[in-house]
Amino acid sequence: MPSTGYIVSVLVIAATITFALRAVPFAFLGRLRSSQVTAFLSQHMPAGIMVILVIYLLRGVDVTTSPYGLTEATGIAVTAGLYLWRRNVLLSIFAGTGVYVLLLHFLPAAHG
Repeated sequence: MPSTGYIVSVLVIAATITFALRAVPFAFLGRLRSSQVTAFLSQHMPAGIMVILVIYLLRGVDVTTSPYGLTEATGIAVTAGLYLWRRNVLLSIFAGTGVYVLLLHFLPAAHG
């Protein structure tokens, strides 16, 4: 069994590294707020993330068998429609996900 000094040293080093990793972003926060790159990413990343999620969702859809992608298409349509109507990201994502899960559960052929 390691000595008490060794265990304390490991804990202090781990705590110091954890604190430093959490504190470093705040040290650069002022520069990041005025950065053109940060402004660009904050404007374009939400749409980019949604595109990646949609591609991930659609990658395994088999449109040759029942329900022919209806489950996924309905979830995407609800999400997009609610967002365009209410401009509320959380509402649209939760509602679209809920509709998708409900359809997945209640359409017998949806889970393949």
